Amino acid sequence: MTAQELISGWLQSQLSPTACTWLAERRALLEADYTDRALHITLGFIPRKLGKADLQLSLTAVASALAVRDGWDPSSWSVADAARVLVLLETSSAGNTSFSSRFVDLCKTADVGESVALYRGLALYPDAQMLEAQAAEGLRTNMRSVFEAVAHRNPFARDVFTQDRWNHMVLKALFVGSKLDPILGLDQRANHELARIMCDYAHERWAAGRSVAPELWRCVGPLADDTMRQDLARAYRSEHSAEALAAGLALQSSQTDAAASILTSRPEIVEQLGRDQLTWSDIAAME
Repeated sequence: MTAQELISGWLQSQLSPTACTWLAERRALLEADYTDRALHITLGFIPRKLGKADLQLSLTAVASALAVRDGWDPSSWSVADAARVLVLLETSSAGNTSFSSRFVDLCKTADVGESVALYRGLALYPDAQMLEAQAAEGLRTNMRSVFEAVAHRNPFARDVFTQDRWNHMVLKALFVGSKLDPILGLDQRANHELARIMCDYAHERWAAGRSVAPELWRCVGPLADDTMRQDLARAYRSEHSAEALAAGLALQSSQTDAAASILTSRPEIVEQLGRDQLTWSDIAAME
């Protein structure tokens, strides 16, 4: 089964007959006589004609999405997102311009809602490497919803971004107050440069008398050198439970004698980590 078939089925099961008819007519029009103008009109009218309700997906439906594309998780999509992505997929080879060029043009004129939909579909589109620069533009926005459309539950960033772009995205998430846990591939793409960047950021926050997002230490633990372990030790001594627990998880992931020695300084934290079987998703939920 293809992504188009899945999305089409989800929409048919949730939309009203009137909305289904309108979408079917627009899809047929674009297939029979594609024009850029018709595409823009269709994308623009989708939320008015179909509404903005959440896409209701069962666990089986989400599993089907993962089977089609590793990491694809549309559980946070709206029906408008799904319909817009469906239309883009069905018209990906239409017209005289490449899909990547058309995608860039659409992003230039998109409002916030349309931008979210466009970027959420990144992992499903053709010409993935050609879309990297435009995806990076999505990260530069100050609109958190647009940033998270690229960064959260989206395997595109994990699979396509260069290390520099990946590291920039993770750091930007902290700047905009976005969670790290929904970033797919956070552990697989851990790298020493990112760990250093995270520690530098923590030092800036400490120097300004500000708190540090506990999730930050997830990017440090597995790659911590002696200097980074000193930062983890400082966080581990924190009076804030989430920060101390996060530092404890990071130290456990380090799997070194030096990290184990730091962990023994607060046996109550080690006991809580084991008793509650805490994960990084739990840490993210504490913030």
